[in-house]
Amino acid sequence: MEMENKTDLTIITDPSFSRHDTGGGEHPEIPERLQVITDRLSKGSLADQIHYLPPRAALRSQLLTFHTEGWLFRFEESVLSGRTYIDHPDNQVCYDSYEIATLSAGSGLVGVDVAEQQPGSVVFCQTRPPGHHAEPNMPFGFCFFNNCVIAARYWQQQYHRPRVCVFDFDAHHGNGIQTAFEEEAGTAYISIHEHPSFSYPGTGWAEDRGLGAGKGTILNLPLAPGAGADQVLRLFPKIKNFLEAFQPDALVIAAGFDAHRLDDMSGLLFTVDLYRQIGNFVMELAQEYTEGRLVSILEGGYCLEKLGICVEAYLAGLVEMKK
Repeated sequence: MEMENKTDLTIITDPSFSRHDTGGGEHPEIPERLQVITDRLSKGSLADQIHYLPPRAALRSQLLTFHTEGWLFRFEESVLSGRTYIDHPDNQVCYDSYEIATLSAGSGLVGVDVAEQQPGSVVFCQTRPPGHHAEPNMPFGFCFFNNCVIAARYWQQQYHRPRVCVFDFDAHHGNGIQTAFEEEAGTAYISIHEHPSFSYPGTGWAEDRGLGAGKGTILNLPLAPGAGADQVLRLFPKIKNFLEAFQPDALVIAAGFDAHRLDDMSGLLFTVDLYRQIGNFVMELAQEYTEGRLVSILEGGYCLEKLGICVEAYLAGLVEMKK
């Protein structure tokens, strides 16, 4: 327990994430995203509580818990042959992108290990490329491997925590996570996002609640453009009721920060303080339902001026609620 007291906040990241080159120009998913987070955390109130750990590359077998062999081969061949994007210019790649994407997917695996071996730890995977749009056999929206799904499968298989819930507060719906879980009784997905009528990728309708054995395990909570703290806080009781019924063994958080009012990737109006309140709420959920088993994985957030402070606020919200 000595380690737990010393390490209040574990951040899993690696300088090599900057080697995933998205071509500069107008592409929003750039290496500077991670740098502004590091810069902010190193100077802020959490600085003396942070312990950094490196990720490890996800094994092929771990990637295959969601993705297809065909996609792995196509992704690897595309980057080795010098392609600059796959399927759509959103999905920019360079020679190192396959290797770095496996490392990004592996950050959640290290996070799960820490959550299990140091109960009650606050764990944040500061990683890129993001993952929640990635489908089994194709990339979407800057995402190549579905980091949250791969972490959830690892939690189930390695630590025998069968009931895993992913809670996603990125401004966009995690279509890939819903694909993974919507037909399963033992996994759940909660997403707060801008309404699909107005926002990429056009999925995440409130009436989508799961299929077959998975009916009732998906909770989509779309927000109208212009929604902010009042609308989000009103959703918390609904989320709690959903988890009360589902009774998860572990929580994975898809932590996106592109709903901030200054981030032009959505029309939502989240504030820095709302991210702190979300952090409070997430830690409350983990303490009530999963004995503190909780891993947060970075998804979106593209306003460099605000990304670092939003992440810091969310992490501060987690830390201040830790009993």
